[in-house]
Amino acid sequence: MEKQKPTAKFQAGQVACALWGNEITVGDRTVTVLRATLERRYKDDNGGWRSSKSFSRNEVPLAIHCLQQAFTTMIEHQRKTNDDEEVV
Repeated sequence: MEKQKPTAKFQAGQVACALWGNEITVGDRTVTVLRATLERRYKDDNGGWRSSKSFSRNEVPLAIHCLQQAFTTMIEHQRKTNDDEEVV
């Protein structure tokens, strides 16, 4: 099975937010709903990359920045999806 890739990714310092497309059925049509994940990447004592879902005081503004970019992308995606619908 192929690993799913994010539809968009936003990064500030060690903090990253990724958007993932999830297809759902609404009525008789399939639509893509975007969901966001947020993480902080760091190297452990052995030099391996790890991720965490906790943020220090100085990392919170970076997380907010990434989430604002993700939110803007989600709103634009929703607007585009609504514009593509036929009006009956």
